Amino acid sequence: MFAELPLAPMDFSIPDEYQDLLASFRAFLTREVHPVEEQYAVHLQDDAFTEEMRQAGLALRRTSAGLGFYGAHMPESVGGWGLSNLGYTLLVEESGKSGLRFASFVLGPPNPEAPTRVLMELPEHLHAKYIEPLVRAETTMCFALTEPEAGSDAQAIRTTARLEGDEWIVNGRKHFITNGAYADVALVFAVTNPERRADGGITALLVERDAPGFIVGRNQKTLAGDTNQAELIFEDCRVPKENVIGEIGYGFQSAMRFLNGGRAYIGALCVGIADYLIRICTEYAKDRQTFGKPIGKYQAVQWMLADSALEVHAARLITYHLAWLVDRGEYPIKESSMVKLNNTEMVNRVADRAVQIYGGMGLLTEGPVERIFRWVRMLRIVEGTSEIQRLVIARSLGL
Repeated sequence: MFAELPLAPMDFSIPDEYQDLLASFRAFLTREVHPVEEQYAVHLQDDAFTEEMRQAGLALRRTSAGLGFYGAHMPESVGGWGLSNLGYTLLVEESGKSGLRFASFVLGPPNPEAPTRVLMELPEHLHAKYIEPLVRAETTMCFALTEPEAGSDAQAIRTTARLEGDEWIVNGRKHFITNGAYADVALVFAVTNPERRADGGITALLVERDAPGFIVGRNQKTLAGDTNQAELIFEDCRVPKENVIGEIGYGFQSAMRFLNGGRAYIGALCVGIADYLIRICTEYAKDRQTFGKPIGKYQAVQWMLADSALEVHAARLITYHLAWLVDRGEYPIKESSMVKLNNTEMVNRVADRAVQIYGGMGLLTEGPVERIFRWVRMLRIVEGTSEIQRLVIARSLGL
């Protein structure tokens, strides 16, 4: 009976239109980004990212925005392409595969400097003022949730906002805010009803950098170097009453509606970086000789690369599946936690093996893998720790 049925419509191939998009994006990276990477190669080896380099990156971003790549994930109504989650996931993976540090400037998410679809819940008459300049890469933003006393337990935030006439008065302190020192606008979460907290008591506000009482605190460097994180301090900061994202008291809920798609982008970045590491390690294993033969001829090295290739393939499939679920309009919170957990831990294992394969060269700061090893470590913490993801998955099992 089953032999007479047609083949099930399951297709693992990438649609032709996305293949064309990826080819165009690869050409852009080669034509525009690679020369800038070469220009600042010495600085990059020293892990020194200067203001001149930042301005070069912003110029690349504007070029990317002009071509449509940067804001492709945003709706057409604000200047984007309305690209599907899967389409943008593929672009993010391609960016990671390039191994170019300046590639981080030319796409939006998962870069928190870029426009996010959460902003579409601003009042429509504010879209032209705030969202469209972000899509054109004329301005940048930051996502200000984390506080000294509130990391994984985000509902414990102490920043408050009270309504006074036509303005919100915001008081509090945020930290570890990527792009906080440069952002033109900040997406700030504040308590508006202390009794309800996450259940109707936390509001998302869009705060302009030049708002009275908006203060940029100290820069916060991490083991990954200067990742552009800063403290933000609000002292009776005045924000227009209309600058509310979504409903008053339901800022968390607005952000969560777009969380799953963002997790696909983080997962894709991990896949791309791991793919890049496998490629350069394979080439190194073919060239590097010990005891009269390439180290790639030794089983120990072969197995490290084989394990990495296996894990990347599996991670790629669950990432594409998550993007597909999001495009179907589903709310795959379990699958998004699985991708965040699996892929961030996977890329850490691949990076660790890369250091091992390169040996002493893998420990050099000017080498090709040491900085990546440090940088990917933070991915297991930011935007939801591995432990929180395990908790979400366990709860989805009914525990």
